[in-house]
Amino acid sequence: MVPAATAKYDWILALTTIAFVFSAFGNGANDVANSYATSIAARTLNMATAGVLAIITEFIGAVAMGARVTDTIKNGIIGVDRFEGKPGALMLAMGCAEVGSASWLMFSTMVGFPVSTTQTIVGALIGVGFASQSSISWAWEKGSVSQVAASWGIAPLIAAAFSALIFGTLKYAVLERRDSFKWAMRLIPFYLSMTGAILALFIVVEAPTAPSLEEFGAGKAAGIILGVFFGCLLVSYVFFVPYFHRRILKNDPRIRFYHVPLGPLLLREDPPLYFPSTRESAVTNYYEDAYGEVLAGQKDMVKDQTTANADSVLPSPEITPKQYTERPDDDEEKKLDSTSTPAAKPRTKHVEPKERFIDPVRDLSWTDPKRYWGYTKWLFLQGVTRDVVTHDSPRTTRHPRPSASIR
Repeated sequence: MVPAATAKYDWILALTTIAFVFSAFGNGANDVANSYATSIAARTLNMATAGVLAIITEFIGAVAMGARVTDTIKNGIIGVDRFEGKPGALMLAMGCAEVGSASWLMFSTMVGFPVSTTQTIVGALIGVGFASQSSISWAWEKGSVSQVAASWGIAPLIAAAFSALIFGTLKYAVLERRDSFKWAMRLIPFYLSMTGAILALFIVVEAPTAPSLEEFGAGKAAGIILGVFFGCLLVSYVFFVPYFHRRILKNDPRIRFYHVPLGPLLLREDPPLYFPSTRESAVTNYYEDAYGEVLAGQKDMVKDQTTANADSVLPSPEITPKQYTERPDDDEEKKLDSTSTPAAKPRTKHVEPKERFIDPVRDLSWTDPKRYWGYTKWLFLQGVTRDVVTHDSPRTTRHPRPSASIR
């Protein structure tokens, strides 16, 4: 039942709820995109899978691990003592902060500004503090504006250091080794286990129901983290290594992700596969664009072609064969023999949402439910049906692609 003291302020709650929806949209367009952009770009995950995972992880993270953040936003930025006995004024102040945060978040997302949901809400609360003459926690104390702002600079530096360390180990331990694939297969379990151990550390330290590290004991925390590390290492060697061996090394197109539980059985010559895939290839060519063409490395190819003539002092351009000129007395066999290049393979373009959902129903009557259903799917499935990796648009094609040959 709604308290009588706040019943007359239901309109504030309604407007704030609408602003929450826009903030959630902006959070998905920015913070969630930052979390999954690398996986999408590497094609480890597709948009549909990343969307489902984002819904699950964001919800669980906010509910299970967001207690400290919520407490800081609620009480750490501005003091609420000024609103003592005035619940309507407090609701209005927090509602204005949320509306301001959502408005700036949506505007920045629309024009392409780099923006953070956390930064917008903290800035909005500071503005509310100025407007309501509430006390603002500027001093260096737990949950204050100073510590929150400092974390915006410290956290990226720590992340950069870890990224440099991880990439350095990958570069010298895998990429620049003679047998890089063999070393990658050896180190994948360790990286998976390190990820699991880091997540375990975060849960032990940040879980709202867990005691402080001093009360819990450093020995117990270290035991949990090491146990998770070696447990993930065992699972990786038993299940994931055979899966990668069968799919990548053996290039078995029948293998799918749901065959991971088979574990060591995948090392057999003919493993017992349930629901085998019917794809033509086990590994996707991640360098193809929307038309199925591979343009990566074209600059290097042109460079090699221009320096192929070692006898000349200056680099000579690629010599292309002269096009055959048809003559009236040439017969058909001569024309066929004179062709030096085969016919170009027809290109297949990725079907975008408009072509997939709207074009089939464009000519239908507006009284036909299929047309409304097509437009509905086009509206709500933009993100999960568009090929964001190879998406072609006027903005992305503003700069011309490098030419594949020298004229």
